[in-house]
Amino acid sequence: MTGKKANGSCNVAKNTSNDSDNENRNVYYAMEKPTYAYDDIKAIADYLMERTPVRPKIGIICGSGLNSLADSITNTQSFDYENIPNFPVSTVEGHVGRMIFGYLENMPVMAMQGRFHYYEGYPLAKCSMPVRVMKLMGVQYLMATNAAGGLNPKYKVGDIMIMRDHINMMGFAGNSPLQGPNDPRFGPRFPPMTNAYNAHLISVAHKMAKEMGISHEVHEGVYTCLGGPNYETVAELKMLRILGVDAVGMSTVHEVITARHCDMTVFAFSLITNIGALEYDSSEDEANHEEVVMVGKSRQSICGQLMCRVIKEIAKECQTK
Repeated sequence: MTGKKANGSCNVAKNTSNDSDNENRNVYYAMEKPTYAYDDIKAIADYLMERTPVRPKIGIICGSGLNSLADSITNTQSFDYENIPNFPVSTVEGHVGRMIFGYLENMPVMAMQGRFHYYEGYPLAKCSMPVRVMKLMGVQYLMATNAAGGLNPKYKVGDIMIMRDHINMMGFAGNSPLQGPNDPRFGPRFPPMTNAYNAHLISVAHKMAKEMGISHEVHEGVYTCLGGPNYETVAELKMLRILGVDAVGMSTVHEVITARHCDMTVFAFSLITNIGALEYDSSEDEANHEEVVMVGKSRQSICGQLMCRVIKEIAKECQTK
């Protein structure tokens, strides 16, 4: 754990010998166990709660290139994933691999600087396991961001798409983060997803975008998650567009499903980091991760402002309750 403007934080020395071997060993260990029982997740939550006084009400997941969303958090304490017992590690460039605790707009929060993806070799239950850790730590709101390819012809690189709904393509193939025995301490066996994304927070986000003067850059649409790590073919992108998909990525959907299973209120948005090629002779460049990270970094200030303003409204509402 490292401290930044932290009260009572301590530093944990890292073993610098054979760093590469240790990292690979951690990755393989984290992948060995396909899922977590309630007691496993509670042990992780207890470990963190014993080491930070923050009792978060909001959980934030930072997408590719958007790690600076956590920079506005004050009185922070940070935990590297590799130092959290039985926690996976992020292996993707643009994902720091750290859990941040602190305060944002006077609200206690925890933020993931880096998430876990199916294409890294983790099952979906493990990818979304941190959401259940958040729940056991007291989180009521999940605020998720991601980098996505735009399919809606109205979208431009750098635009923001507020997620109104999703199409769970991986779920159509029977791959769900809720697969296996259900533990009612987290939620019901058959959770509804009709209103997965909170309509009130979507309305708040549009209001904040108008106040920021970026309404023309902010859209509302449907997201889908594919397994990756390869980007999509032209035929696949055409199919997705016909199905009503506005943006496509490789994350978020399973996290949202897990959050709604836990009865969390969800708000999420995509940063459009590239435009999907819908024709073989398209003028759009082929998608690449370097571009995704670069666009994320160039727009992280605007994304951070929007997220902070939405959280500020949540804080106001919580004070009046």
